Amino acid sequence: MILLAIDSSAKSVSVALLSDGKLTGECFINNGLTHSRTLLPVIESLLKQSDISVDNLDALAVNTGPGSFTGVRIGVATVKGLAFSGGKPCAAVSTLESMAYNFTDENCIVCCVMDARCNQVYNAFFKSENGIISHITDDDALSIYELKEYIINKILPLNMTVYLAGDGAEIVYEKIKDLPVILPAENRRYQRAYGTALAALYNNTFIEPDKLVPFYLRPSQAERELKSKNKEN
Repeated sequence: MILLAIDSSAKSVSVALLSDGKLTGECFINNGLTHSRTLLPVIESLLKQSDISVDNLDALAVNTGPGSFTGVRIGVATVKGLAFSGGKPCAAVSTLESMAYNFTDENCIVCCVMDARCNQVYNAFFKSENGIISHITDDDALSIYELKEYIINKILPLNMTVYLAGDGAEIVYEKIKDLPVILPAENRRYQRAYGTALAALYNNTFIEPDKLVPFYLRPSQAERELKSKNKEN
């Protein structure tokens, strides 16, 4: 299977190409430019350098959230557009789960966190053991205080090394660095399309492109403001 995976759920953007589970090409950009400017050129460049066309792809995968509302929509729309013409199957992957695949070479707990603003984080906990990633919790949105309490009461008693991952890792670390948790280097901290691809292959839940939709843990700010305005009226 030739699989193209995409992540545009946060500030960085990445694209990975796998052939029968082997990584054959990957590009990661974290330069602050909008995904509408960078994503398609990166895909085009990676496919060209790999001598692969869209027609050659067997399937696609994308992080569908949580994350930036605009970034997630761009990623999902791009994958649907590429997949529709050839009716190629797609995999919807949790952004948080894709981060955990940066740690398959260790036996540890991965606390995946993304900045959700207002002192909150999107989060999920995973166990990495003998190369297998398994869920400890589902994706959720918690305050950093609630996250710290969960780590103290539920995670530390497991007596495993705990890593923080995601674009919210540094923010969380500053609040909980009195706990025995590790803030890894940036090359392991952020989600990558390679992790998206591995999660898609492991879960093997491919769907038709028209069924691919973003996954949000909470409404966007615009939706929340509209709801509040409607209540006032």
